[in-house]
Amino acid sequence: MAIVVVGGQTRNIGKTSVVAGLIARIPELHWTAFKITQFGHGFCTADGKPCACQTLDACVAVTVEREAASGTDSSRFVAAGAARSLWVRTRIGALAEAMPRIRHELAAAENAIFESNSVLEFLQPDLYLTLVDPAAADFKESARRFLDRADALLIAGGESPLGPEEKPRFRLQAPEYVTDQLVAFVRKRLAAG
Repeated sequence: MAIVVVGGQTRNIGKTSVVAGLIARIPELHWTAFKITQFGHGFCTADGKPCACQTLDACVAVTVEREAASGTDSSRFVAAGAARSLWVRTRIGALAEAMPRIRHELAAAENAIFESNSVLEFLQPDLYLTLVDPAAADFKESARRFLDRADALLIAGGESPLGPEEKPRFRLQAPEYVTDQLVAFVRKRLAAG
């Protein structure tokens, strides 16, 4: 089984588009896709909406996405052709509590693709791609912590001084976030692994 992780420096940088693009462009891998969301205090892990219901014993929710048009990121993975798509939600810092369920789902998967930086604390993927945008002021701590582990940098926006220079770099452009060059790179790395 191959495990691919797609992370990014900030929100709304194109991570979901890259994951969906790889699922669509490499369908023979029969992906199980994982969208991992960590919410801060005051947000419900069940649906991601503001609330006051969160308790210490209920900090993990996992939803299997079955609809291709529900409007969620995980539905975009279904629409792209994922064999299975899961939305994993935890409080910030509580991802370890979701790992038994994630590992259970991995055991049944042919190949897996994650949208997350934080999962790198618990998994050693075959390939880690991270999106960076030098124009974005925000830089998630999880993205900064794992930047040196990236196998390639996906550049949104202008030239990127971010990250080690020896890493392969691929330019992203909406609406086609996944280029032929990126697909070839992913296929080659997974075949070698």
